[in-house]
Amino acid sequence: MSHPDLSHVFVARISTELSLNTQHVAATAKMFSEGATVPFIARYRKEVTGGMDEVQITHVRDRLVQLADLEKRRDVIVKSLDERKLLTDALKKKIAGAETMTRLEDIFAPYRPKRRTRATMAKDRGLEPLANFIWENRESTTADPAAEAEKFIIKSEDKDQSVPLGVDALAGARDIIAERFSDDADARAELRELIVNDGTVTSKVMYGKDTETDAQKFKDYFEWSEPFATVPSHRMLAMRRGEKEGFLFMRIQADEERALAMMRGRFGVTNSGPCAEQVDLTITDSYKRLLGLSLETECRMKAKKDADVEAVRVFAENLRELLLASPLGQRSMIAIDPAFRTGCKTVVLDAQGNLIFDTVLHLTTSHAQAMEAASILQKMVEKFNIEAVAIGNGTASREAEAVVRACGLPKSVAIVIVNESGASIYSASEVAREEFPDKDITVRGAVSIGRRLMDPLAELVKLDPKSIGVGQYQHDVDQNLLKTGLDDTVVSCVNGVGVEVNTASRQLLGYVAGLNAGIATNIIAYRNENGPFKTRDELKKVPRLGDVAYEQAAGFLRILGGAHPLDASAVHPERYALVEQMAADLGCDVPTLIRDAGARKKIDLKKYVCDEVGLPTLKDIIAELAKPGRDPRAQFELFTFAEGVNKPSDLTAGIKLPGIVTNVTNFGAFVDVGVHQDGLVHISQLADQYVSDPSEVVKVGQKVQVTVTEVDLNRNRIALSMRANPDVGGQGARRESNRGGGPRNSNARSNHNGGGQQRQRGGGGKNEQLGGNWFDQALKKGR
Repeated sequence: MSHPDLSHVFVARISTELSLNTQHVAATAKMFSEGATVPFIARYRKEVTGGMDEVQITHVRDRLVQLADLEKRRDVIVKSLDERKLLTDALKKKIAGAETMTRLEDIFAPYRPKRRTRATMAKDRGLEPLANFIWENRESTTADPAAEAEKFIIKSEDKDQSVPLGVDALAGARDIIAERFSDDADARAELRELIVNDGTVTSKVMYGKDTETDAQKFKDYFEWSEPFATVPSHRMLAMRRGEKEGFLFMRIQADEERALAMMRGRFGVTNSGPCAEQVDLTITDSYKRLLGLSLETECRMKAKKDADVEAVRVFAENLRELLLASPLGQRSMIAIDPAFRTGCKTVVLDAQGNLIFDTVLHLTTSHAQAMEAASILQKMVEKFNIEAVAIGNGTASREAEAVVRACGLPKSVAIVIVNESGASIYSASEVAREEFPDKDITVRGAVSIGRRLMDPLAELVKLDPKSIGVGQYQHDVDQNLLKTGLDDTVVSCVNGVGVEVNTASRQLLGYVAGLNAGIATNIIAYRNENGPFKTRDELKKVPRLGDVAYEQAAGFLRILGGAHPLDASAVHPERYALVEQMAADLGCDVPTLIRDAGARKKIDLKKYVCDEVGLPTLKDIIAELAKPGRDPRAQFELFTFAEGVNKPSDLTAGIKLPGIVTNVTNFGAFVDVGVHQDGLVHISQLADQYVSDPSEVVKVGQKVQVTVTEVDLNRNRIALSMRANPDVGGQGARRESNRGGGPRNSNARSNHNGGGQQRQRGGGGKNEQLGGNWFDQALKKGR
């Protein structure tokens, strides 16, 4: 921080804002200043923080940055005023007391260097004394502003200096006063509060745009009005996008009469004298021309910022669920990237995810080619001891899946549909080219599909999180804010699971606390040159991995089968001596302590409490000894969609189906029911009771039971419900409907075009024998 002397002020303020212990916040701030990371502080410094979780620690970090930025801006303003000889003791005190950036800028507004305005031009014509006369005599019933204005008439050829008539002088004087009103910090604050608390957001369709096809996705907002204080983030972002695309016109305004009355009260217009009338005219002009528009712009920015924060929160929550999806684990598998004309790119991966074979199988073309492909597939399963088949959920996935299931593969072979969102981005990336320089993008994409099934986290970290597509309006929000929020989420997930240092990719290592892309690259280079790491301590030999980085990272890096049994656990090396002492006190070694639950129960934790180690850390150590290196992710479960429901036209109103949640937004959840088009469960249909936040009811990847309430094939909308007895809006698939399931792809998920997320289904094959019309039947099921 740029103001070490203000650290105690920051700490006190943050403690109050977040209702946290001052000592704990101070200690956390100190650790951040020393280079500590959020995962490390949360996991290994619980005594110091009082058990603050990652969310609280992240809030402390962010507020420290925000308050430091506020101080930097305060310094800039004071310096600017001082250099221009405008800084008075009273003004300096006012600036020092500003607690927010908004208040600080309000105070600075009258002194900010201005562009040429009507007020500055009036001042240049010498009209400021007239403005002062009007203002100072606003309570007078006898002072005559019109007569006074005659003294300021200037006849000149220069238009910038000319004041032809008294009314022109009065107009210029009013412009000067209007700008003073607009720059008044207290007036701005009062009116801003009025807009924020009691203002209204309105949206109207632009003239002549209501019939345009692209405008229809914003039809709900053609004539829309709601309180500004309660507008949800997704609606604000939708209206902003509609305005940006030229279909909508949006306003954020307070009630004008209330605003003007507020200004009259503030600026002391209590009678109807001649000068008071001029001031009253000025108040109206100042609000309509300056203050109202300026504050509307501010409120737009505030609404955008608030909506961005909420959208990033939603995206981050969805991303967390996707990253922490259950891994199938290390199994040899076939991965298929389906296609029609060009065939299905098919790869074989060993249990570690290494590519050992690739080919093209024509599973979805002619009967003869499918027979040949099925035969090859059977031989591949036998030759490579295949345990699972992963099929991408893109084009031709249902058709390919149906044929694979009809091949008669062993029941032990799991057939799973895998979400391939972003796989094409990975396959064309520098990362993929480095790993598979001699393979084309289709092979790389198929490999990614298979690896996602094995370990979603390890594979998805290779992608820019934004490309995964589980947010709302992610292309419209502040991209720096989005990157920070998503990166924090990835870091949290990676460190929460832990990383096997001898097999992890450079991308995965780069998200480990204390490490970065450069150090991760050095770890890979050291590993390639010297072989697998045998101990955590050996990491200290990696170039650029210094003491601080080692301290932050060591506990999250695992070495399976290494020289020290604790290297495979989340016990930090700084506590190895403590564990060894526990074992010695019991008369055994560390491996025995790990194996023997009875021995662990004999440990009296209070005996080992000291200044540096408290019960929270000791309990964590015992839990880790019980299951060293335990994976917090849930066990993988196979999922199967309903048979015979493969496309939207197969849906009928009232039918109940199993599905998988693919995206959660503020207005509901999208669910994949196996028809290549996600349905929307509106927030009102998520439960029989009131739901304020969809994420409290459902998560991305969750298996759910839904009822189809309505289908609109023309608009590609499927309305679903999770209520016990939902209202059914139509019979079968309706081709003409204005209802449907609420906002869809272009509105809710800007980068989605129908593909669901986390589409997993599978199970044993049906063991149907090849022959007869099996291929035609399979394709019929698929289509």
